[in-house]
Amino acid sequence: MSKILTLGVSALSLAMVSGAAIADDAVYGKFPVTVKGYDGSKTSSTGYTGQIARHLLHDTLKKLAYKGNGSPNAALKAEMMRYFKGSKEGHAIMAPVTKGPFVIKQTKIEEISKGKNLVGKTYKGTITGMPNGMTGVELVEFWIDKASSANKGYDYANGYDYGQLISKFIMGAVSYNQAVDNYLDEKLEANKKPNDKPYKKGAPYTGKEHSWDEAFGYFGVPAHTLKLMPKDVYNIAKRRKEGFPAADFNKDGKVDLKTEMTFGPGYYAAGFDASVYGKSNGTDYLHTITRAFLDGRKLITSANGEKLTNAQRTQLKNYAAVIGTNWQKVLAEATYKYAGSVYNDMAKLKVIMDAKGDTSKALKKYLKHWGELKGFALALQTGKDNLGETAAKLNRLIGFGPVMLNSSQVVDIDSKGNYVRDEASWGEYMLHMAKAQRLLEDKFGVKAKNKAIAGDLADIAKQLGAGNSAEND
Repeated sequence: MSKILTLGVSALSLAMVSGAAIADDAVYGKFPVTVKGYDGSKTSSTGYTGQIARHLLHDTLKKLAYKGNGSPNAALKAEMMRYFKGSKEGHAIMAPVTKGPFVIKQTKIEEISKGKNLVGKTYKGTITGMPNGMTGVELVEFWIDKASSANKGYDYANGYDYGQLISKFIMGAVSYNQAVDNYLDEKLEANKKPNDKPYKKGAPYTGKEHSWDEAFGYFGVPAHTLKLMPKDVYNIAKRRKEGFPAADFNKDGKVDLKTEMTFGPGYYAAGFDASVYGKSNGTDYLHTITRAFLDGRKLITSANGEKLTNAQRTQLKNYAAVIGTNWQKVLAEATYKYAGSVYNDMAKLKVIMDAKGDTSKALKKYLKHWGELKGFALALQTGKDNLGETAAKLNRLIGFGPVMLNSSQVVDIDSKGNYVRDEASWGEYMLHMAKAQRLLEDKFGVKAKNKAIAGDLADIAKQLGAGNSAEND
């Protein structure tokens, strides 16, 4: 695959936001109704509540993944499946919830949007980075089954943190995939969801307006993000005390999950930009993506309910390309970061093992970071681009599971869903993490490079006793 290049944002008027003196129109929302002949009572054409509901289904599903007691639990599995597949019984919001002074307005998902699920929006393609040729849906269901039987979400024998695997994969297989490979792709064509017709009968928004809004909803940022600094958006996701005044845009004393909360994709974009990982990154993913969404929506609104011209659609596709390129980079940055975390965890574990110390805490952190690494690596492969050889190399380097303390690693899943393990080299797997980072640098041009593994690959291989494997991809 050729190197992914960041598009020139200046050409699209994607000015970097300083956090001060921002125009009043820097909020995503309250766009007027432009549908010709609309006779309803709505005064705004903005709508992405279904996407917010799916963020909440995801957040609660992740929380449930840590509720197991180490034995098969049919009730827990059924509850997790309710949040994945949807249910007529309704869904309590288990995450995020009020935390001290950070007061959240809603307590049920149906207060935001009814009848939503994750399964219908999950990537349907084959996941080549896991065994047995499972589709995206099948993989999530497989992990849900395993999580329901795990001890508080962890499988210490095989090396899995199911909450992280499920969460990070869904951020790609639902949010990223739906945004960049659906709403910002096929639905931008002239014959798809045209702008001179309502999205559906009686709707207050046109086909193009609502398609664009839905993509924005999947990014998961407050509507007033361009009035905030990245650290504010990050603190909102963390529900920190200092994040509350930044979130409460309408000053009603509560955070409205529909428009004022930060969710997964936006959280990671803000995290890299805010330098919360320990160094200044010089990135601007959060505001670049949000500004492109806002500018694109303004362009659609300016058509006033008429078909978009070819020139307008070309410009809209340019905005979509900026969003897609930068969102892909956020996923690549996250994969890069957790490859470094896994490497560091393995180095610490080796020291503890050599000293015959207690590895329990370090092992849990290692499995958590590996779950985040694997989940994000798979998420990266669910976009509109076929990553081809890059995906194949990345999958080989990361494998199907981490190398465990007894030098075993999952290499397959049998027909009954049991893990199959084989011997593996601790040093060689650490080298794989360094090679994964180099691959992500070469193919995606990651800039933040958090948790970078320093050194030449040959030197790292020699230090780790990994032999000639520096050249063996």
